[in-house]
Amino acid sequence: MKRFSIALAICLSLVLCASAALAAKTRVKVAFCTWVGYAPLYIAKEKGMFDKYGLDVDIMIIEDESQYAAAMATGNIDALGNVLDREIIHYAKGTAETLLFAMDESSGGDGLIASGDIRTVADLRGRTVGLDKSASSYFFFLSVLKKNSIPESEVNVLEMSTSDAGAAFMAGRLDAAVTWEPWLSKAIEREGGHILVSSADYPRTIVDVFMMRNEFIKEHPEAPLAMTRAWFEAIDWYRANPDEGNAIMAKGLGESRDDVADMVGGVTFYGRKGNLSFMDKSAPNSIFEVAERAGSFWRAKGIIAKDADVTPMISDVYVKEAAK
Repeated sequence: MKRFSIALAICLSLVLCASAALAAKTRVKVAFCTWVGYAPLYIAKEKGMFDKYGLDVDIMIIEDESQYAAAMATGNIDALGNVLDREIIHYAKGTAETLLFAMDESSGGDGLIASGDIRTVADLRGRTVGLDKSASSYFFFLSVLKKNSIPESEVNVLEMSTSDAGAAFMAGRLDAAVTWEPWLSKAIEREGGHILVSSADYPRTIVDVFMMRNEFIKEHPEAPLAMTRAWFEAIDWYRANPDEGNAIMAKGLGESRDDVADMVGGVTFYGRKGNLSFMDKSAPNSIFEVAERAGSFWRAKGIIAKDADVTPMISDVYVKEAAK
């Protein structure tokens, strides 16, 4: 009887240990700024997609780029949602990280508003434009100028925050501004004011992506694929349940449901199909091409080194595997 009790105790101990091992989840600290493009991560958390794939995800909001860039570089966070063109800079300056998947792109949520006498992009020559050079506003603006063969030197750029640029335009202190909502909609309130071009006219330019630290991937090789699968399922769920999804995202971001619904109207989320297309190196305007375009701009501006190779930052492995 004693031997049976000991054997039973050993078996129970082994079962409990096995259960604990199965229940253990990989903890991932994820950060991003307040933007709806990253908010489906809240859906993945609330609806159990992270749990399903063995992830225990802590989500934090960090608004300042210098702070979340430093947190990523030093390992205080494990992953980051951010704009592709800015991550090109961080990677080129030494942050060891990998791009797992695209999250969303601005498809009308950003734009260039202008006064009534500016009817074409060519009319910007010699005019004063307000924008934030430390944000994707600058990359968007440079893309617009390049497409229209206008050197930046022929435009007078005043640096200010994106929201300040919108306000300054409305006050009549600027001829044009690169900004976002609500200033895009408000532009018509200034006599002659209008949207000259928007991100809808320049697809795959302002793109948000999910980055993970290489050291964390090395320590937890299961995490990047699990995160990608959870994201794809969150996007699928959101598309089937937009109203409830907006409520979940609004709660996570600390915004109203109406504001989130408005923001969603200016973005396109990337799920399985979108990521597979964007990751196709043979396709025009692929993520590799967009990354290289951003790298070329930043090299020309002296922001990153002339010989910086940015394409190794991007991996298509996780998208292809998660999409199966």
